Amino acid sequence: MQRPVSPVRRKAWRDGRVAEGTRLIPEETALALTYNGGTYAVMMGTPQDLPDFALGFSLNEGIVHSADDIKSLDIIGLGDGIELRMWLSPDRAELVNERRRHMAGPTGCGICGIESIAEAVRPTAIVPKGRAFSPQEIMTAMATIAPLQRINIETRGAHAAAFWTAARDIISLREDVGRHNALDKLAGALARERAEASEGMVLLTSRVSVEMVQKTAAIGAPLMVAVSAPTALAVRTAEAAGIALVAVARSDGFEIFTHPERVSADVALTETAHVIVA
Repeated sequence: MQRPVSPVRRKAWRDGRVAEGTRLIPEETALALTYNGGTYAVMMGTPQDLPDFALGFSLNEGIVHSADDIKSLDIIGLGDGIELRMWLSPDRAELVNERRRHMAGPTGCGICGIESIAEAVRPTAIVPKGRAFSPQEIMTAMATIAPLQRINIETRGAHAAAFWTAARDIISLREDVGRHNALDKLAGALARERAEASEGMVLLTSRVSVEMVQKTAAIGAPLMVAVSAPTALAVRTAEAAGIALVAVARSDGFEIFTHPERVSADVALTETAHVIVA
């Protein structure tokens, strides 16, 4: 099986000088997700934590309801990629077959097996009311990510998705060259651990698009925090899903875009960001 990081020779131009040397960079390979003998999607991703990816992708796409719906998983290295070969219970297999009939081809966008725009922007799960978090807890949680990003420390080329609770700090952190993949891997890891999603927050080192909100809603986390800004659709989706969307998180603070009641502070936070559509 491929290693997640590989050394490459390169020339560096720094301060007007050229130097030769080696740099570690993240691997990217084709990951084929197959169910009951048929290919459902091919994603490009980092070859690490693949059981978590297979389960998390399956959960977030609605292919399975729980890990028990996957009867077996084989990870098979091929010459030009890796196959994640899964066998499902009969009722879930029929759903996959129906979706597969409507697919035009493989995708790397994170939304697979859909046939209409309506499905792409489908209503997300509604996250039940969970605990509130203080600004200090949010700042503490985000500060703990960087030291745990092993691939990114070596390469400066990987996204991370993590889950933090006040009782256990970082429960799980997963990395990938693709931000969607990192969140799918996290979802799989949390499902295996049977973590209580309502007690924690999802942390992202990437921007927040609508798919990232949909995946967080599927996990059931009441709050998500990202270092970059969200899209307008992501804000509207988080508002509808009951998720507190915190973004532009930096060392000096952050911005709250939806459901500020989930962030407790001495100063009351009563206004939600509004997206103005021209």
